[in-house]
Amino acid sequence: MFEKNAERLKEKLIELDIDVAVITDDDSVYYYTGYYDYLHMEFGRPTILVVPREGKNLLITPSIDLNSAVEHARVDRIEAWNDGTGNEWREHLPSQIKNASKVAIEPQKMPPLVRTYIDSITDAGCIVDIMPVIAKMRMVKSPYELQLARHAGEVANAMMLAGRDAIADGVAEYEVALATSQAGTRKSADLLARHYSDAEMSPNTHFLQIMASGKDIIKTHHRASNRRMQYGEPVFLCFCGMTNFHRFKLGFDRTFWLGEIEDRSQQAIYQVAVDSQAAALEVLRPGVTAEDVHGAYAEVIQSAGYDYPFRCGRGTGFSFLEAPQLVVGDKTILEPNMVFAVDGSVSTDTFRAQVGDSFIITEGGYEAITSHPKTVDEVIIH
Repeated sequence: MFEKNAERLKEKLIELDIDVAVITDDDSVYYYTGYYDYLHMEFGRPTILVVPREGKNLLITPSIDLNSAVEHARVDRIEAWNDGTGNEWREHLPSQIKNASKVAIEPQKMPPLVRTYIDSITDAGCIVDIMPVIAKMRMVKSPYELQLARHAGEVANAMMLAGRDAIADGVAEYEVALATSQAGTRKSADLLARHYSDAEMSPNTHFLQIMASGKDIIKTHHRASNRRMQYGEPVFLCFCGMTNFHRFKLGFDRTFWLGEIEDRSQQAIYQVAVDSQAAALEVLRPGVTAEDVHGAYAEVIQSAGYDYPFRCGRGTGFSFLEAPQLVVGDKTILEPNMVFAVDGSVSTDTFRAQVGDSFIITEGGYEAITSHPKTVDEVIIH
């Protein structure tokens, strides 16, 4: 897959009369090379992929990660650099772009350190934005990516079941996070062993558990804490960061209550959230625009008297956020084999409800790849 992706990118460079692309986004480097788990810019160590429209692809990576690069990267050539030696990563860039009249970069994702250097060795006006090209390439998934998506759905389902089972009166939120992480890791390990040859891909889930209970329910991205859940309270579980199987990401979340719905006003709000997702799914299919899906969802929420909502969903894949987004203004026409997280939600001053799932667009509509009950009776944990 990775070599094919790189060849497709070269075809785009030729079509757009671009001499070379310089790629630094971690997920894009993976998409075109299969290389992962290097020490990113957080450690001051850039990894750079150079793709000329003609000639050999070059991966520039820290020497500390050279062994991994040699094993995993599907590239023609690798050059390693060491901290404080020579001109470090800058050593190999000038020869790749010095004669280029058009150099494509990802301006919103390129580290400022690298961007400043590229600007210093190129002529003014030769830099072009490759991000729209990459985003469009990554929107429609390959059969291999769709397999990853379905397996990621299995991991997400296992985490949701484990999280639900761990919710109980007097239990601390972090105990739920431990349960979901263990369940997701075990499911991932099983899937990796049965279906994939890359024995080094880690099955361990990561990313802090997004969850909230009681009065904290209004904090959308609250993390699991020492707080102990209590009977009658709502509990929100979200796996939009933790569902990351073989680097493929999904969205998945549910709102629950422990024992009963103590504040009965919350039930009506929750039902609007469920109905807003159902309205979005009525529209979700090939041929509609991304904003059409958002519009159907927003109409349900606003008609019920609540504020205009955040986006209905987003494309996912090897990144947490990919194009298109299900939001007003995004006129991308949906196509088969796109993958989306689709939410239903309502936010108020004292309560918020959200349900979300992930879907593959099919020729006739969509295929759900996450699944958990969402009727009111089914989300009350007894």
